[in-house]
Amino acid sequence: MEVKKYTKIDFTASPLTKGEYEKCSFVSCNFLNFDLSDFKFYDCEFTGCNLSLAKLVHTAFGDVKFKDCKMLGLRFENCLDFGLVFSFENCLLNDSIFFKMKIKKTVFKNCELHDVDFSQTDLTEAVFAGCDLAKAKFDHTILEKADLRTSFNYALDPEFNKIKKAKFSLSAVSGLLAKYDIEIDRTN
Repeated sequence: MEVKKYTKIDFTASPLTKGEYEKCSFVSCNFLNFDLSDFKFYDCEFTGCNLSLAKLVHTAFGDVKFKDCKMLGLRFENCLDFGLVFSFENCLLNDSIFFKMKIKKTVFKNCELHDVDFSQTDLTEAVFAGCDLAKAKFDHTILEKADLRTSFNYALDPEFNKIKKAKFSLSAVSGLLAKYDIEIDRTN
């Protein structure tokens, strides 16, 4: 099947038809505040797109890659669970919500994830590579075997999250101890 390419389309002015999209490439498209409810995307790529505040009620993402996208305030928890697989590279995901999702092995690479809600999310074996997790919320989150070694600015409580065999860097271990309000001497 040939890849269908959509380039520099402002879908707020010329709406994308609701339906199923397979092996499609969306490049520099605008979906700001767009209602993507009940859309289905399989084996698609979004590059340089603005999906901020898009509605994602029953939206399907099956093996979808997001790269260099602006994705502020998205409520991913409203997506269809079945077959949900996506990855994010160089994306702005601030204020987005992944509440109670099962997104095992999801890759977040060089993303800004400020104030993102990962409460009660299953992030088993997820990879956070070079991500800024300032004020991200981890509460009863499953992070078993997750890799956060190159990420920073996170604070999570080991007593309220499952972190067995998760990987952290020594320089960021203070994010695991933040609640204790202790000082860590980084000179030794």
